[in-house]
Amino acid sequence: MKTLKLRHVVLIISTIIIVDQVLKIWIKTTHPTGEVLRVFGMDWFRLHFIENPGMAWGWKFGNETGKVILTLFRLGAVIFGTWYLGRIVKQQYKRGFIICAALIYAGALGNLIDSMFYGMIFDKGLHYDPVLKEYIQYAGVAELSSGGYASFLHGSVVDMLYFPMFKGHFPDWFPFVGGDPFEFFSPIFNIADASISTGVITLLLFQKRFFKKSNTHAAPPTVETNAEVSDKMQVL
Repeated sequence: MKTLKLRHVVLIISTIIIVDQVLKIWIKTTHPTGEVLRVFGMDWFRLHFIENPGMAWGWKFGNETGKVILTLFRLGAVIFGTWYLGRIVKQQYKRGFIICAALIYAGALGNLIDSMFYGMIFDKGLHYDPVLKEYIQYAGVAELSSGGYASFLHGSVVDMLYFPMFKGHFPDWFPFVGGDPFEFFSPIFNIADASISTGVITLLLFQKRFFKKSNTHAAPPTVETNAEVSDKMQVL
């Protein structure tokens, strides 16, 4: 059974992290928030730069306290994931399972980097106003700066991938949302989010194949014989 070595897992994770961070830093330092760019002129593939303080796919988790709790949870998950990845590689789990675990780990680490450090290395960013008790957007283009716009653990996550493949309206007879506008696919996300989703969905689809270790130590073959063994035979 084919498995992955630790260096292969590190390569997968490093590649995702580098691509994720390069794209985030590029769009944050060259475009203002809210700007939309059509990729190769296509309507269904756009770069729509936004920032969010919460979870993957732009979901939020309460106020600033909730954000810190979420960041600490991510940090704990990454620490556990580091140990778990080493364990499943050492025990030679199936290759597909290890790849999915690496994708989820890389995505969690990519967004954790934003939350932990972006507030400290950029001069502008989405930040929480304790007076207004809400998150405040910023104008202009951010720059790398030692001053920062927020403290450790308080950075906002950068999102930009947007795939509005088609728009329309729900039929009038549709319960609760009849006549309301509809768009697929409306969430704006990043490479890290996509990595997490790909890993989770693949695990769900192929869990019967993946949740099983490779049997690298097969039992020794048995030899059948027609010879009869007498109970009087002495075994040396």
